[in-house]
Amino acid sequence: MDTLDRNEDLARRRAHALGMGGPAKLQRTRERGALNARERIAKLVDPDSYFELGLLAHSDVPGMEARTPADGKIVGVGRIDRRPVLVKADDVTVLAGAGGRIGSQKSKNAVQLAIDKGYPIVNLGEAGGARLPDIQGSDGLSSMTVGTTMSKRRRQVPMAAAILGECFGSPSWHAAFADFVVQLKGSCMAVSGPRVLEIATGEKVDNEELGGWKLHATVTGLVDMAGETEDECLAMIREFLGFLPSHAQQLPPRAEPEAADTVAARQASLMTLVSEQSRRAYDMHAVVRALVDHQHLFELKPLFDRSVITALARIDGHPVGIVATNPMFSAGAMGPDGCAKCTSFIVLCDSFNIPLVFLHDTPGFFVGKSAELRGMPGKIINFVEALAQATVPKVAVVVRKSYGMAYGNLAGAGMGADFVFAWAGADISFMSRDVAVNVISPLDERASPEVQTEQAVRREQLRDELHTTSAPWRAAGLGYIDDVIRPDQTRRVLVDALEMARGTRSEGMSEHALAGWPTSF
Repeated sequence: MDTLDRNEDLARRRAHALGMGGPAKLQRTRERGALNARERIAKLVDPDSYFELGLLAHSDVPGMEARTPADGKIVGVGRIDRRPVLVKADDVTVLAGAGGRIGSQKSKNAVQLAIDKGYPIVNLGEAGGARLPDIQGSDGLSSMTVGTTMSKRRRQVPMAAAILGECFGSPSWHAAFADFVVQLKGSCMAVSGPRVLEIATGEKVDNEELGGWKLHATVTGLVDMAGETEDECLAMIREFLGFLPSHAQQLPPRAEPEAADTVAARQASLMTLVSEQSRRAYDMHAVVRALVDHQHLFELKPLFDRSVITALARIDGHPVGIVATNPMFSAGAMGPDGCAKCTSFIVLCDSFNIPLVFLHDTPGFFVGKSAELRGMPGKIINFVEALAQATVPKVAVVVRKSYGMAYGNLAGAGMGADFVFAWAGADISFMSRDVAVNVISPLDERASPEVQTEQAVRREQLRDELHTTSAPWRAAGLGYIDDVIRPDQTRRVLVDALEMARGTRSEGMSEHALAGWPTSF
């Protein structure tokens, strides 16, 4: 075979691989309104930046070579905002995207490359799990176990995953490993599909019940965001990565700060956004937006225990992680899901050198039988452990009230924050004064009217005393909190405090003690 023939053979093989599952299957993908794997990659990365690896790979099962272009897994390095990123995509037009031995090995090799070179990892999922016959038999199963590469990632690089169709097995594992997961509405993420479940267990369930976006966004917490369209999902991944460094040994990229005059113009709103009446609800999102650049929040798990907000944002151009209880939901009292949500967010921020800002307005943790049945003490202590081991800059502000153990979990005094501040109207104590009065001096309804009057006077005096002791002045006077501030000074204080907390030794780099913390727990 001469050189011309060899080049023609190469061109033919490349065209076959780029043709994916063939025109008919690509047409069916278009007809259901979906992008194919290569279109997804092109939408995600910067134009003409994708360097594909293993294009000519195919199945090692005899007779399957022609039916498995790229062995159903498209793998390569592209750029997002000019930064290198490893992007992998399941090709559902090749045997339903099911993972074969060669494609899986190609994917594992690429992940190791990304970890070694410091590239974020993105997995675009739509696949039916492991492929038969590749994984069948003792040799097949042994050749296709999950392996240790991903398991030992230890958050050296950020990882994002998208659920863009029916995802069973492998793409679900990638999502469970990931630091950020976005799910397309109408898709499904589960261990096995409805057909396998019905055959194996007799259980009949549809995709939405089994692994739809509402289940994962509100019940399991496995999904951070949900998108209406594939374009929206891919844009979310791009934005998420924009807050993070390429690898754990870098600081996150600073953006251009918001103009000082526009920032200053909205700080006065903080004087009236929060009612002094502790039981009057307001949306903490409004407070946070007033504080951050361009009023923009990238909120993670917004529908999962809405009593607490976990969001990425920027203050003075620097990425920060915001943890803020929200009185609009359960009065800001976090339950088991809220604790898990905060824990995973602290782990994310600490692993990638993102400072943490805690905003308190909470009556304490959500208590009751349902919370206890879900292991509330363990969830609270997981939260405390993550906070204690986090070594990024941490700044806390008590906005209105902070009671009980929740005060500590939100980086209150004595919990390792670099700085703790309180608004002048803040109320800090073990419990609210109304509850405390009822515990200390319960009203005896069987007593005579005279005694009840005396009790009422005593209870009112006690309420006044408790009000005085729970104000921030004593804690500030004894050095437990660093300062008491006006609401409209909060952003300026945060800018200065975060700068001081970064220091000049590490400049805000974490010690990464939480890098090996599991992504789901």
